[in-house]
Amino acid sequence: MTYTIEYSNRPEERPESHAVLLLHGYGSHERDLLGLVQYLPRRGVTYISMRAPQPVGALRDSDSATSAVIPGSAMGYQWWPLTGGRVPAETDTLGVELATDYVVDYLKEIKDTYASISLLGFSQGMAIASSVARRRPDLIHAVIGLSGFVVESDSDFYRNTELTEKKLPFFYGRGDSDPVIHTELVAFTDSWLPGTVDLDFHLYPGLAHSVSGEELNHVSDFIERRILAPAAS
Repeated sequence: MTYTIEYSNRPEERPESHAVLLLHGYGSHERDLLGLVQYLPRRGVTYISMRAPQPVGALRDSDSATSAVIPGSAMGYQWWPLTGGRVPAETDTLGVELATDYVVDYLKEIKDTYASISLLGFSQGMAIASSVARRRPDLIHAVIGLSGFVVESDSDFYRNTELTEKKLPFFYGRGDSDPVIHTELVAFTDSWLPGTVDLDFHLYPGLAHSVSGEELNHVSDFIERRILAPAAS
């Protein structure tokens, strides 16, 4: 499978570094989150930014699809159709699962190159980051979720018990004035994460659907403590 990827460093710096895969939000692209890297730890870390597999607004031709990829180009991209598959729907379960496996397949390709693999997702990208961690906890060292949510599902597609047993380090940050993520999605995420992962939660007063300087400081500290420090000890 072909992926559109941008890196934060040179090829010779990547082997045995700690990979952080960046998963952008709905309607964005692979270069967006790379703008955050200048505020985050660089030594020993490779930030890999992936383009979502579908042009924004695209719908699947069939609900028997086996791949997340929808060909085409656009100014922005999506992990799954927000309007559902072929018809409007609140939760596109198949779309989320296909996008999750799209990322998992990439991680299986690169896992032997890096000392560890962590995920950083914004908005819809956080939904995919958390879904990947639930699907393959064995591949993921830590997750950073920004202004997003966890998908509500009891499907056996996910290895939720294995994830809980792992006590995965998970940074979750959001603003209390975010007008984009629906309140029911926030409520589920707020209730599901504490009993499932080793949660580092931050709520930012007045922050909308964005990332603040204060939050980046907290993310940087999380990377130092939960990704880099364990490797050095």
